[in-house]
Amino acid sequence: MQLFACGVNHHTAPVAIRERVAFGPDILPRALTELTGEHGPAREAAILSTCNRTEIYCNTSQPADVAEWLASFHGLPARDVKPYLYQFPGDQAANHAFRVASGLDSMVLGETQILGQMKQAAEKAADAGTLGLLLNKLFQRTFSVAKEVRTATEIGASTVSMSAAAVSLAERIFPSIREQAVLFVGAGEMIDLVATHFAAKAPRRLMVVNRTIERARALADKFGGEASALPNLPDLLHEFDILVTSTASPLPIVGLGMVERAIKARKRRPIFMVDLAVPRDIEAEVGRLDDVFLYTVDDLGEVVRSGQSSRQSAVVQAEVIIASSVNEFMHWMDTRRTVPVIRNLRDHGERLRRHELDKANKALQRGDDPHAVLEAMSRALMNKLLHDPSHALNQAGDAEREQLAHLVSRLYNLHGE
Repeated sequence: MQLFACGVNHHTAPVAIRERVAFGPDILPRALTELTGEHGPAREAAILSTCNRTEIYCNTSQPADVAEWLASFHGLPARDVKPYLYQFPGDQAANHAFRVASGLDSMVLGETQILGQMKQAAEKAADAGTLGLLLNKLFQRTFSVAKEVRTATEIGASTVSMSAAAVSLAERIFPSIREQAVLFVGAGEMIDLVATHFAAKAPRRLMVVNRTIERARALADKFGGEASALPNLPDLLHEFDILVTSTASPLPIVGLGMVERAIKARKRRPIFMVDLAVPRDIEAEVGRLDDVFLYTVDDLGEVVRSGQSSRQSAVVQAEVIIASSVNEFMHWMDTRRTVPVIRNLRDHGERLRRHELDKANKALQRGDDPHAVLEAMSRALMNKLLHDPSHALNQAGDAEREQLAHLVSRLYNLHGE
């Protein structure tokens, strides 16, 4: 078993790169199957793909090929991805997984959403049949470590969330959110979180637009807002002062032309836009318009980082917990490497036992004395079990014999005899 992790995140790659290697829910099952298939480089695999990171966790003997696969799956030259890619073998991979789940590697230090996203990644891998013994153990241990870190430290105390940061930025543009109309595109967990923060400011109007109108209506009802279907977005956009998007669309859904028409209809009144999706929902060119204030997840990261210094002591505590957990996990991996040897040893002993038992049963059926049969069987079994170590000691060279004798004494607990 060889544990390996690789990927890109907000520390190593801008959103323009992260969106090119993201795995949407529509392609994730195919990617997992291909990665672990007959011609794939991994025996087990799980893929974590969020707005801030795309990571592959796997059991592989070809780590370099996994990194190459990530680029080729998305139709990219490896040279375009390599400068942003981190690769972690063995204990480094376990350490990284533990830090990610604990919120230590997040844009928002100590945030909890990433733990749920890692659990979803493990579930998707299990559903695809690509989660084996090693990764199952890794993720179970990861979730346990994250729980311990959050229980034993103050890592999540006073966390400035991405959702709160979006509201904070909006308040820099508008004197009062209460006077603004807010439009949310998407109806997933992220939009739910952001809508909660904006709804607390009691905006004059709130609407949720989604591809599935039922999901939009369910979320809008939660905040006393309106709902509409995604095809209506071009006709609605000019009515809103604030736009927040977070969908799983592989292509932008808010284009330059759509926003230009909305700005014209608004008579140049500004629009504040927050694009929380990766790949991005809003074309980058929109940010160049004079009356648009466009922020991506990377921009929000600058806001949330300012409130993290007070939790640095908790980070030190968390790192101690993680280091200890990494050692325990790697010890488990080391013990698993001896399993085939132990299994072969037991199989060898079982074959000898059955052979001698068959001989003894035949002797008993002939009417031989049972005591003599048992004595013969026990002696024969002892001789066969001890033959190989005895032969190895007798045939060993001078330099090897002392070391081999020490190992045999340890194996058979002969130190006191």
